[in-house]
Amino acid sequence: MSQPDNLDLLSSRELHDLAVRRALRHLDVKFLWDLLRELPAGEAAAGRTDLATADALHLSTLISDAIDSGAGEIADSLRPFYLSYLREHGVSEHGASEQVRE
Repeated sequence: MSQPDNLDLLSSRELHDLAVRRALRHLDVKFLWDLLRELPAGEAAAGRTDLATADALHLSTLISDAIDSGAGEIADSLRPFYLSYLREHGVSEHGASEQVRE
């Protein structure tokens, strides 16, 4: 049985920051691209259909919003995405125990 990662104890903002920092540090373009693809759905789920529509039409807006996607209801709607990514890469609550994938 594996050790608990305690990620569920973190706020949505903390999950966002931890996931984005890890992706940037490891040049994980796939995660960043997946975040861009998930963002309009996250905004729509948070009731921000105006942002979802704008993001679907304007990539530069989408990139800017991805960087800011750790705030409020949008971050909350993207929690499962951040949790999945962090657990896939063995990141713990403090981000210090990343495991090397075999």
